[in-house]
Amino acid sequence: MKYVALTLSVLVLLSACSSKRSSTPTTTEPEPNAGRYQQKKDSIPTRLPTLLEMTDPVPQAEPLSRGGNRPYSLFGQHYTPLVQSTDHREVGIASWYGNKFHGHLTSNGETYNMFAMTAAHKTLPLPSYVKVTNLDNNQSAIVRVNDRGPFHSDRVIDLSYSAAHKIGMLQRGTARVQLELLQSPAMYAQATVSGTAVAQTSSCFIQVLASSDSNRLSQLQQKLQREQALPSEIQPGSGIFRLLVGPTASKQQAQQWLQQLKSGLFPDAYFFDSRQCS
Repeated sequence: MKYVALTLSVLVLLSACSSKRSSTPTTTEPEPNAGRYQQKKDSIPTRLPTLLEMTDPVPQAEPLSRGGNRPYSLFGQHYTPLVQSTDHREVGIASWYGNKFHGHLTSNGETYNMFAMTAAHKTLPLPSYVKVTNLDNNQSAIVRVNDRGPFHSDRVIDLSYSAAHKIGMLQRGTARVQLELLQSPAMYAQATVSGTAVAQTSSCFIQVLASSDSNRLSQLQQKLQREQALPSEIQPGSGIFRLLVGPTASKQQAQQWLQQLKSGLFPDAYFFDSRQCS
């Protein structure tokens, strides 16, 4: 009986320790009941973004995304995306989102990268380009809106980790900002009709890798989209498959992408057709 009592005491003690640890989880460890996300709460990354990761994207004409631009309802509130918007200015509170959402799909089907210069807005077209200015310190950044949110009544935009760091709002977590729409699909369409648009006569691609193994390239493409949020495609030709980043008609954007690739996992990346990119 003495040994039985001792065994029961040890089991009770172990159970108590286990309950105590599970009742205070950290925000950086996966949680079993976190739903589609591994973390129950958002958390700050373990490193700061690099200067390259805080480079403003170049606003460019892009078609409306297939997803994320239809009217929707959430938490009893109805939202109608401003797909025809050509002018939008707004003042309100910005927040940011990080580790919890990194690597998951955005509302328009892309992969969220907290180190890319992107943002979430409730109703702006997906995608669109917005200038965000921190009204407390006058620091600004350009972001590409590719997600929906934030769904708090007192907030107007959710910035990526890199964008939030660039405008100096990480320490407080929120900031009073002004938004200015720079480029949307509707703006490009309107300019085209009026004859003022400059035709995109060239499409620049960057070759990341060529291989006869299409499965390997597909895995690299997923890794590229997950970690760097760059548009890409795989082109077949004569038994060889090419993993290409692009297209873009902006030579400045192409140079930024090439530098980003060469300084990372793909030092041998190069312009697929230098005549289109130079």
